[in-house]
Amino acid sequence: MDKFATLEPVKLYASATSTGARLLSRGPAPKPAGSPLVGRLPTDLHLLVLSYLPIPDFPAYGRCGRATAALCRDESIWEQRWKALSIEQYALTSVLDDLDAKSKGQAAASRAAAPPTIPVDDDFGDFASVDVLSPPPAEMGDFVGAFDGLSISPKTPGMPFVDASYRTRFMRAHHLLKPLTQILSSPPHAVLNSLSDFVAQTPREEAKTLRLLSLYLSAFVQPLREWQTMAASLRAAMDRFDANLLAAFDLADGKSDESGMRDAASSSWEIWDRRGDWEMGKVWAEKREIFYVQDKWNPLDNFTKGDNLEFDAMDEFMKAVIGAVTEHGSRAVRVFPPAADVLISFADRVATEVVGEYITSLLTRAREISNDIYLRAAAATFKEAWKMVDAVLQAAKSNPDYNLTQTKAEDVVYQMFEVNMDEYLDEEVESVKQSLDVVCRGWDRQTGFLDPSNTARFLGSHNPAQVKRNLLASFTDVLLLPVTIVPRTVNAVGGAIITGGTAAAQGIAMLNPQRWVGNASAMGNGYSKKLEGDGEMLFDNADLDDDETLVEKEKPQLDLDQADDAPPASATSISTSKSATITPLTASSGVNQMDLLLSLDVALELIHADREGLKRVETFAGYPGHYGHRVRDTIEEVFILMLQALGERHISKGFGAATEQMMAVAPLLQFFELVHIGDTIQSMVQLQAPHIDRTDFLNAVVREKKRFENALDESVAGGLNAGTEVLMNQAIKCLEMHCKLLKGSTSREVLEVFHQEVGIRLIGILQKHIKRQIISLNGGFQVIADLNAYYAFISSLKVPTIAADFSHLKMLGHVYVVEDAKDLAQIVRDVTRYGGAYRPEDIYEFIQRRSDWKKIEKTVDKTMYNLSFKEDCIIC
Repeated sequence: MDKFATLEPVKLYASATSTGARLLSRGPAPKPAGSPLVGRLPTDLHLLVLSYLPIPDFPAYGRCGRATAALCRDESIWEQRWKALSIEQYALTSVLDDLDAKSKGQAAASRAAAPPTIPVDDDFGDFASVDVLSPPPAEMGDFVGAFDGLSISPKTPGMPFVDASYRTRFMRAHHLLKPLTQILSSPPHAVLNSLSDFVAQTPREEAKTLRLLSLYLSAFVQPLREWQTMAASLRAAMDRFDANLLAAFDLADGKSDESGMRDAASSSWEIWDRRGDWEMGKVWAEKREIFYVQDKWNPLDNFTKGDNLEFDAMDEFMKAVIGAVTEHGSRAVRVFPPAADVLISFADRVATEVVGEYITSLLTRAREISNDIYLRAAAATFKEAWKMVDAVLQAAKSNPDYNLTQTKAEDVVYQMFEVNMDEYLDEEVESVKQSLDVVCRGWDRQTGFLDPSNTARFLGSHNPAQVKRNLLASFTDVLLLPVTIVPRTVNAVGGAIITGGTAAAQGIAMLNPQRWVGNASAMGNGYSKKLEGDGEMLFDNADLDDDETLVEKEKPQLDLDQADDAPPASATSISTSKSATITPLTASSGVNQMDLLLSLDVALELIHADREGLKRVETFAGYPGHYGHRVRDTIEEVFILMLQALGERHISKGFGAATEQMMAVAPLLQFFELVHIGDTIQSMVQLQAPHIDRTDFLNAVVREKKRFENALDESVAGGLNAGTEVLMNQAIKCLEMHCKLLKGSTSREVLEVFHQEVGIRLIGILQKHIKRQIISLNGGFQVIADLNAYYAFISSLKVPTIAADFSHLKMLGHVYVVEDAKDLAQIVRDVTRYGGAYRPEDIYEFIQRRSDWKKIEKTVDKTMYNLSFKEDCIIC
């Protein structure tokens, strides 16, 4: 045991020593891996301290050591101080050049006036190196006189220090500006008088010098110890100078002296510290007459005695506003510096205080009258106020150096109208909802009492497709007509009778559905508009074949007064002829009037109501920012409301009622008429759709439009399915009736042969019919149900051979409801399943009619033949 020595403990981790202990320890502290240290602090921290240190304290800081002296000469510190003077930003280099030139001139004059000196050489050295004419050093600490005897000039007079360091540039500026601070101890008026001895006599140069001094005596530079007191004295002198400039500007403005106004404005702009509003531009705008003559225009003059809108009064008001903006704005552009943007400030104030108050009073009165008047007035007032944009842009052209963008001019009107946007957009959506609801409820009340004589039938024409194309062409022409946003008094000329194709029809009055009601007695097989009972046909298709071109008759003429006074879409209803007999749509008469369950008139009313609101909202489509998004959302919402009302409350409802009434073969022809009407309505919706990205499947309008089209397709498919079922049942009844007619009138052998022939022909027809169809999974169940019905009929004939064939055909319907492709292939290969009536090749032809055949074809081929024709067969 004596041979073993005690092991010393090993430190696995370094001892945790506090920061304070390490700083107080005698040993050197470990250096950080970052920037080098100066003393115990990193260089970055020293530079941060120097960035906030006043200039007079730099010498004391630099005397701490060689490293601190080097830091005082660091370019980053002097770059920050130089840029704080903003010499390049405000083009103040000329001020320094002038001060430098004047300083050199004064020094040269002083030396020329000094007495001559005799050089003396003695044992104490050459004392003549001291310039006795130099000014005495300043207070201790201000660079300790380091810059006082220094004269730095550019190599070429008038050229800036392009290649000089930031420290050299600042030293030159300090040397030139420091003498000017000696005059700041005087009163403000004396400061301005003394300043004239140092700078040129022009107000613009004096303003630049004062501006540079204010930047020099700032908290970012801190050039002297008493800089705060000097800055306050300088601020008082600058205010007095600015007041003198304002008085000179007013005097020149009274004399219409634009040259004097321009000089005073440019000087005042140079001296402005860019905080708050520029006093000269603000005072000039306040003195314009347009702000004090608003009593000349009464917003209520835009309402007639019948509480309708006529914007003739606002037209006159906007003419005066536009004249003031053009006149005063042009002068502002010519006399004020372009950077001041006085034109935009003046236009903003006119828009807010003059136009904005006028619009507010007008909309308040419109709200009191009705919601419809309010909505029309909101869109109209915005349209009128938009004229200011053109006036502002026109005024900006008075100065070629003033570059005003279209967006900046438009923001004047947009910002003014923002206070009304929330209320308007909400009310527009509610108004469209109410209008659509009124139309739908009016149609629901009239569905039981419809006039079949005023119904246009597509199938009554030789060429229904051409009728539809011409109807959509006329509908497109109506959509292209301009919508009247700003209501004005219409002066009719020539009896106020114009053609329907001209733009004088005043907006969307042509969309009045009452003009589209047909008159069967006058129309024949065409589709007509009912105009004052004259029965003039819009489309005459009586003698038109499929290959002929439909000749459109002269478009009906409209009365302007009648067009303008037409009731709004929310209040219109389907008009009926006074002489026509109205028959209630009861259960017994519904079969003959199934095509009245859908109406193009109602579709036009809904589109009319929606388009009227849509066009009003589109007036604000250019809005930027938050309200721009709200406007686009409102446009989509208004169109979606129309799709929902048209799809759910009219088309789906009408097709549902037609499907319930499908009792015989005759309604099937009327159902086809409904299909034509539904397809025409869908085409109208397509033309009415707003301008959106149709490839954006996430867009709400695209999704709702797709849902509308799917609902229409499902309604048509459901009706056709019901009609086909009725047709099949009647076909079976017909066969049963004719087979029963032979019973008792012929022998059993003849009857059996007849039944067998009927079965053979029927099964052949069914097989051909199935091979012509594309059958989905749901359709497969319908096929099985139909085959079961045919099998039940054949079984009643009691012909075993034919019954067996129909039994096998009934089993064949199962291939359309099997989802798994491998199971389907096994069914096809099972020959015994169909009693040998069908070979695998025959069954293969039937399964090719599946709607998903392209997806399962490869799997079925591999399972049946253990190969793929596309991969293994060279020929295929």
